[in-house]
Amino acid sequence: MFSKTDAEFYKENGYFHAKQVFTSDEVEAMRGAVEAIIRRAAETKYDKNHTWEGDYLGDEDVRKLVLKGFHDVHYHHAAFSQAALHPKMAEILRGLIGPNVMLHHSKMLVKPPEKGAAFPLHQDYPYFPHAKHTMLAASVYLDDADEENGAICVIPGSHKLGPLPHVGRYYLDHREYPISRGTLCPAQKGDVLFFNYLTIHGSDANRSSRPRRNVLFQYRDPLDAPTVNTHFDWGMGLMVTGENADYFEFRNQLNKP
Repeated sequence: MFSKTDAEFYKENGYFHAKQVFTSDEVEAMRGAVEAIIRRAAETKYDKNHTWEGDYLGDEDVRKLVLKGFHDVHYHHAAFSQAALHPKMAEILRGLIGPNVMLHHSKMLVKPPEKGAAFPLHQDYPYFPHAKHTMLAASVYLDDADEENGAICVIPGSHKLGPLPHVGRYYLDHREYPISRGTLCPAQKGDVLFFNYLTIHGSDANRSSRPRRNVLFQYRDPLDAPTVNTHFDWGMGLMVTGENADYFEFRNQLNKP
């Protein structure tokens, strides 16, 4: 049960760890869907390595690492659309965002055993800036995660810093913001980590013999307008709770070239 205390923790710290949102059966359904997407992608031109590049790693290190990521997974399999709309998710989202909540997009991120790539510390804001900063991520853990296999870490309260300059829009300067600055958020499969898109977060490489599979949903208040016409695609706009009183303007934004 999401409480007022939970909402206050999120407001102060910029994140909230919800335990056992999804059952083992629900997790297994999403795991199977993830594997099916990877299998189908391997047979197409869409099978790419999404490892982050940059001066935080040497070229040789980058070549050794792997990160599988695909957007709009709720259009690949019903398990993800059911997860995005799950009653337990909706309850928490109402407490964090308000009565009206829109799905912005979804994606899966898979760190294979022993060579899963790291995510340098960063904010999600540069990818899709919005006026009121209601945008948040809900990262669903499909595997137990700890320091060894690259659990997410956050810097509590960092959302209060506002938008920060990023290297090539992608990540913060690793000399000022090394992964070690983050607070590790170990989790069990079925847990969900919610964090504001201004909250600094990232994760280390997967050095274990276990996979680290996550599905991430981005949500916002439908009246929180984007400040830049970016990241608009046909995978967004589903209402999770409440209404979109600005639907016609939203449709116009989607139709802009």
